[in-house]
Order: sequence, then structure tokens, then C-alpha cells
Amino acid sequence: MQPSEWSGPEISVVIPTRNEEENARAIASAVAAELEKLQIDFELIFIDNASTDATVPIIKAMCLEDPRISLIVNQANFGQMRSPTYGIYQARGAAVINLCADFQDPPALIPEFIRCWRQGSMIVLGVRKAERNGLVLRMFRHCAYAFANRFFDHAVIPHATGFGLYDRKVVDTLSSIDEPEPFFRGLLVEFGYPFTLIPYDRPARSAGRSNNNFFTLVDFAMSALAGMGKRLLRIPMYLGIFSEVLAMVLLLAGALAMIGRYAAWPFFLWAIIQANVGIVLIFIGLLGDQIRLMSERTRGTPLVVEKERINLGPKK
Repeated sequence: MQPSEWSGPEISVVIPTRNEEENARAIASAVAAELEKLQIDFELIFIDNASTDATVPIIKAMCLEDPRISLIVNQANFGQMRSPTYGIYQARGAAVINLCADFQDPPALIPEFIRCWRQGSMIVLGVRKAERNGLVLRMFRHCAYAFANRFFDHAVIPHATGFGLYDRKVVDTLSSIDEPEPFFRGLLVEFGYPFTLIPYDRPARSAGRSNNNFFTLVDFAMSALAGMGKRLLRIPMYLGIFSEVLAMVLLLAGALAMIGRYAAWPFFLWAIIQANVGIVLIFIGLLGDQIRLMSERTRGTPLVVEKERINLGPKK
């Protein structure tokens, strides 16, 4: 969407926070400086996820000082999926930028994001060149990405954390979906919008402590798996079909054993057990697929997302 067609600010920047009293003012100044150099009309939206330190009072003071800065304060901690996504959906800009408050997402990339957007990219994502993790965690991440790209409904972009710019059309499409646990990174690639990847070196955290730990990362992974891995629900069906094929092979082996006057009953017994296991797995797979369909029907997913309309009235 071109800025001239939009009545709101050209750029919205959404910054999720939780206990970021040491970074809130600094990140606001850094983001504003990048946008002011481009002479862009912008808004800066903080969404605070129930901080227990002085983050909220600091941001409230900034809101009084600068009307371009606004704040959403959550009633409770709604997690690192729901809170940032809600903030993005509240933004009014022709394009929306999302970044963390701790400077691990460098504000210096904002001009490049906007340049790519103005050249036609609907989504511009920053991709970390390397993670500051140990060997074991890097191997775990590699296996997790391989698993996700094999079993998730849509391929996940490795090392893209959500730091990036999204066109208004993308934001409106995603906000129309009734997704209670939105895996935003997965939703971005679901509808085929063109995107640009910009690699960057991940800086060290500016100040404070990360809110992530082993349990929050596991919770995030499980929510992503539940939201984007519906094809996993069909695995029992595939296993059931394999079990039925194996039962037929065992029956054939039992028949050959009888012809050869060998003991055939172990083959027949195993075939009966295998056939029953297969039937159970097939029905579990069918139930899983019904659950998947119910999820799609209640989710409000559009049948298609239009790229363009020519000589046709407005969408109904």
C-alpha cells in the first residue's frame, strides 16, 4: 500500500516489553532517530506484558513528552506470542515494524526495511546470520527447523524471529484470522505474500536480563507446533495403513508356512494383533483430521487472499 493512499501514519513501530526499564527510553530514541532521518510520519507503540519493574511509568512519561509514542498495558502476562501480535494488530500505519526492546533487533536496519517495502516487498524480515548459543542449542535449533519444515503446514524461515516490516494488507489479512495462539512467524508465510530477507549480525543485549528461559522456549515451541503442525494429526493414519499392510504380509507369510508345513500360528496371531492396531490407528488419524477441519472452520481462514483485482467491483 502506497503512503499516499493511507490516511494514518506511514510507519508504525511496535515494541513489546516486559521488565525493560533499562532499555525502554533508549530504544524509543534510537527508533525515532532512524525514522526522523527519513522524514517519515510515524507512531511508536509499546505493548507491555505486565512488567513488574518501572517500565510502564517510564513509557508513560515518554508518552507525555512525545505524542507519537503510545502504550498498551496488558492486564496480565499473555505470553510472547499473543502480546506482540496484538500490538501489531492495533497499529495504524501503512506498514508496521516489529522489534524487541533490548537492541538484539538493531534499529539501524529500519531504513533498509522501508526501502525494500517501497520497492514492492510486502514483508521484509531480518534474519540472524548466527545465534549466540552453545553447540547443543544450535544443533537443537537446526533439528527443530528441519522438523518444522517437514511437518508444519508451511515452511518456517530459519533464524527469522519476527523482526521486520509488514505491509498493511498483510497485517489486515492476519488480523482477520481468529487464531487464539498466533504463531506470527508461521502466519507470515501462509498466504504467499512476497518477502525479502535481510541478514544481520545479532548484537548483544543492551541491558537487563532476557525474559526467555528453557520453559518459556518450550512453551513457545509447543504453541507453534499446535498452531502450524496440523499435518501431524494425520501421522496415526499413515501408521495405521502401514500396520494393515504389515498384517497382510504376515498373513501371506503364515500361508507360506502352512504350505511348507512349518508352524504358521505365530504369523497369524501377529497378523491379527497388527491388523487391530492398524484399525485403531486409522480411526485415531480420522479423528485427528476431523479436529484439524474443525480448527480450520472455526479459525475464520479466508478461502483465498487476492493479489490484485482488474475490472471487478469491490470484494464482498
